[in-house]
Amino acid sequence: MTQENQNPTSEQENPTAAPAVNESSADPAAVKTPEQEIAELHQKIGELQDNFLRAKAEGENIRRRAVEDIAKAHKFAIESFAEHLVPVTDSLYAALSTDAGDAKAFKEGLEITLKQLLSAFEKGRMTEINPAVGDKFDPHHHQAIASVPSEQEPNTVVSVLQRGYTVADRVLRPALVTVSAPK
Repeated sequence: MTQENQNPTSEQENPTAAPAVNESSADPAAVKTPEQEIAELHQKIGELQDNFLRAKAEGENIRRRAVEDIAKAHKFAIESFAEHLVPVTDSLYAALSTDAGDAKAFKEGLEITLKQLLSAFEKGRMTEINPAVGDKFDPHHHQAIASVPSEQEPNTVVSVLQRGYTVADRVLRPALVTVSAPK
């Protein structure tokens, strides 16, 4: 055995250790002065600030566009429903412009106009709340105006004074009803 094998150097003891660099033999261009490092860091800070400001501006633009889109949606949400109501208005104007003295024909015209209106309601997802006599009182869809003595079960609808309406399952106006009083 040789001397080298018996007495390992520090490099052989720790093979993962980086080899020692002689500073005098290092490339002078690779060694940076503190001023150069500071200049590079300032440049990096400037780039990061620029990226931050661009991202912030983009976020503000997205928020502004979203607010504008919501405002437009609120402003023009009724447009589709209004388009369905225009023919109803036309029919009402036509009925008012005629001088027909025939009550039967006038009533038929009103029934056709009502069908147009109900069709417009349906297209606008608006439905009637019109409980039948004897239906159970539902406080979510009905508003009791009075409680009257009746032969019916307690808390059931006796009469409908005014129909109610829902829009997309939300109560626009409850039906006004009278209910039977408890016995």
